[in-house]
Amino acid sequence: MELAGGQGRRDFLRRAAAGALAVGLAPDALHPTTAAAEPATQPQSDPLPQITIAGVRIPRMVVGCNPIGGWSHQVQALTNAMLEYFTLERTIEFLRRCESVGLDVWVSYWDDKPRQALRRLWSQGSKLRTYLPGNLTEDGKLSKDVLELNPVFYIHHGNVTDNLFREGKQEVVHDFVKRVHDEMGIPAGISAHNPDCIRYAEEKGWEADLYQLCLYYLTRPKEQIRAKLGSAMLGESFLEGDRDEALKVIREVSKPCLAFKILGAGWHCSSPESVEEAFRIALTGIKKTDGIIVGMWPKFKDEISMNLQLLRKYGTT
Repeated sequence: MELAGGQGRRDFLRRAAAGALAVGLAPDALHPTTAAAEPATQPQSDPLPQITIAGVRIPRMVVGCNPIGGWSHQVQALTNAMLEYFTLERTIEFLRRCESVGLDVWVSYWDDKPRQALRRLWSQGSKLRTYLPGNLTEDGKLSKDVLELNPVFYIHHGNVTDNLFREGKQEVVHDFVKRVHDEMGIPAGISAHNPDCIRYAEEKGWEADLYQLCLYYLTRPKEQIRAKLGSAMLGESFLEGDRDEALKVIREVSKPCLAFKILGAGWHCSSPESVEEAFRIALTGIKKTDGIIVGMWPKFKDEISMNLQLLRKYGTT
């Protein structure tokens, strides 16, 4: 059954709404963003803040993929809820809305759902652009499958970067950057959670076109945390001092950098004020040539419109 549009979709929604009423749910419970999402479908006349990376002009806020892929960085129930919400159809609808308001770059991942979503959107005339994280294969080769998505950049995966540096194999990351340039002919970048990785690449003069740095060192080994604190948290390490250190490194490096986890995977989302403060700190703490990556989960409120307002308020260069 085709749900992307037309009579099939209308019939489906009508039957589903009737079923929701039958069990005592409000019609909006079927798709709780319907009413709240309305403002974001109307593009604003003033353009979004933009930056240029390796000759590619992009919005200063890139759409993240973690909620779509179910990486909540919290409890399994939240991960399951994100995956349940972001069906293929809702993923397509979400990305279409993002593009309609000028957020036309999505950092994706290599899986069936994002590939299907992009192909469907492009077949319908979308100009949405994407880029992906990746790494070399075990035998040191570069998989070129991602080229079918025509990525604007190709970034070395952050978790893999951190692990390779920890093992003293940082030249594998350098090799990735060189191979992307030589074998794909597109801009190459390095993502990391450990700011020392980005600092090292900059000091060595690696040929990366951009960096991507998490504001929290989530891959910090537990033994390092225990050495600092005497104990370690049960989950990932969102330490408040990490953000200042990451922003410091982003300002120090000469190349453009995309800061991610600016909302601390939801830990800065307890109120509208805390969200705004996180945007303010991130956007005023990076260079004017830098940007941010923000994942959105519009199940309960219109996060697209809210984030656009904050981008315009604090991210105008």
